[in-house]
Amino acid sequence: MDLLEYQAKELFRDVGIPVLPSQRIDRPGDLKALRIPYPVVLKSQVSVGNRGKAGGIRFVENTIDAIAAARTIFNLPILGEYPNVLLAEAKYNTSQEFYLAIVIDRLACRPVLLGSTDGGMNVNTILDRIHQVVVYEEFSSFYARQLALKMGLKGEIMLAVSEIIEKMYLLMRSQDLDLVEINPLGVDRDGAVMALDGKISVNHHAVGRHPNLQPWQMVDVARNRLGTLSPLFNEVGNIGILCSGNGLALAMLDGIAQGGGQVAQCIVVDPACTEEIQIALDRIGVNVNSGSEGAESPSIDVLLVNFVGSEIDSCQQVMQYLARDPHMTIIWRVLEPDLDRLAGFLPLSIKLVTNFDRAIAQTLKLAKQ
Repeated sequence: MDLLEYQAKELFRDVGIPVLPSQRIDRPGDLKALRIPYPVVLKSQVSVGNRGKAGGIRFVENTIDAIAAARTIFNLPILGEYPNVLLAEAKYNTSQEFYLAIVIDRLACRPVLLGSTDGGMNVNTILDRIHQVVVYEEFSSFYARQLALKMGLKGEIMLAVSEIIEKMYLLMRSQDLDLVEINPLGVDRDGAVMALDGKISVNHHAVGRHPNLQPWQMVDVARNRLGTLSPLFNEVGNIGILCSGNGLALAMLDGIAQGGGQVAQCIVVDPACTEEIQIALDRIGVNVNSGSEGAESPSIDVLLVNFVGSEIDSCQQVMQYLARDPHMTIIWRVLEPDLDRLAGFLPLSIKLVTNFDRAIAQTLKLAKQ
């Protein structure tokens, strides 16, 4: 399981590896409540590389520019993967950038420390400049200093980098990780070090031993499905679509467009997967946390739901989530045989409609009010 950058940095923070002030962004509107002073950098949270070259990392100076950049990044696929989350992070000026990593050599059955003074670049372009130290016995600070010296570091910076390597090794052993990587480790003019980007691979056989990692595993499964679907952040739309199949999605998009409506978001989910539902509703702006104010909705006034063919129990679970947010009007298309069962469970804020065309018509009418 490959963690996203913001998840990796949570683990870095736990072991004392310095990271910049940051904030998770689930939708562009979250930037209106940004707690980090500008300028900031917005980073696409995907599991693939080359984010910078693809346009998934952008520096912004104010809220207006940040919201515009976030909308662009959310709709930008990187090697076919769309982000569900962005990371807003403070800007950091570096004078040097290093590459550090610890991996497991499967053939030697030993951890290997890797380091280079050419950080911030694609690893494949610096392979001939990466130094390595194999940990043959019980780990100690000796191995960390040995790598730093091989990198040509001296004095205070050698000690600072050695300390980071020791903390990376502690993290790897304590969480049963296959890879811990910092690229780059930034160094400012005063010699202070900062993990500017991170990558962590978790041994999937070991996740069961670490309760702190298990929620991320469930989200990872959902992300792998949802990440290939465009979030459709349309700033002029006020209609959301939540459905259980690509065919249903296309049919509803076509019906809304023919009626002159504007869809802000369209998401295909598995109604039986709680994690997918939570990610999708959070993206749409539905407040699933009862009793809290929640984040600002991305301009969605009417949500059209179509889970035709799905299990009734799964539909009822989604209704429970939707009922917690009284601020959104919901049109739910349902088949005649399921009408009575769902109607008996129906929250007042949800309107059931059995006819597809009528569901489209009611959605358009409410969206234009």
